[in-house]
Amino acid sequence: MTTVRDLRAMAGEDPITMLTAYDATTAELVEESGVDVILVGDSLGNVVLGHDSTLPVTMEEMASHTAAVVRGTDDALVVTDLPFLSIGADRGDSIENAGRLLKEAGANAVKLESGPHTVELTERLTDLGIPVMAHLGLTPQHVNRLGYTRQGTSQDAAEEIRDLAVAHEDAGAFALVLEHVPANLAAAVTDELDIPTIGIGAGPDCDGQVLVVDDAVGLSESTPPFAEAFGEVRSAYTDALDDYVAAVEDGQFPSGEHSHVAEDLDLD
Repeated sequence: MTTVRDLRAMAGEDPITMLTAYDATTAELVEESGVDVILVGDSLGNVVLGHDSTLPVTMEEMASHTAAVVRGTDDALVVTDLPFLSIGADRGDSIENAGRLLKEAGANAVKLESGPHTVELTERLTDLGIPVMAHLGLTPQHVNRLGYTRQGTSQDAAEEIRDLAVAHEDAGAFALVLEHVPANLAAAVTDELDIPTIGIGAGPDCDGQVLVVDDAVGLSESTPPFAEAFGEVRSAYTDALDDYVAAVEDGQFPSGEHSHVAEDLDLD
């Protein structure tokens, strides 16, 4: 089984692969592909629950989906997101929420959408035995302040991201997600840190890459400009559903091979 220590040792050595999953079946398939890390992202708000953002996702939903993913895996490191307002308002509540995702849902680590406010929390969680993956750049929980645009494009913004990356490493984070930042900034941060960086829309020089699984397999209706569909699952899915409806309407399904007749029954 991949551990936090294993992942740290991969920095600068072996490329790290990470994909999201939100249920046991997907987690099983993702693990069979050989990925190192499965992220139970609060992107389930958009991808699974039909919301326009990640903001409505609750702790109960994260705990439920995390537990489902854990039941579908044996070897991958399972990291789960702490949803909007589950951290930050009260330190005690923040610690309790993070601990719940490990103790009750079975995750191996948590991911925090990070900023100046999460440095001390990262240190405290780490001290308590809760591994923390930091996340800088585009942080979807801050959509109302930052939007979904590329981050770190000015000198000041780039330096802030680099400084925060170092601060979270010093606080004990075992890895860092960099989302939608310039590739040269991601390369500089990766070079400066000892912990691995995992990029999404951050260029090829990070220690690893992560994508939303629906984008990766071609199930999403559209994909972000920094993602790529490596399959055509959406078309295969819709073709299968169309064939099912047509077969039922035409009387071709179910056929004799799908049915059972009990010869001993007297139904006259």
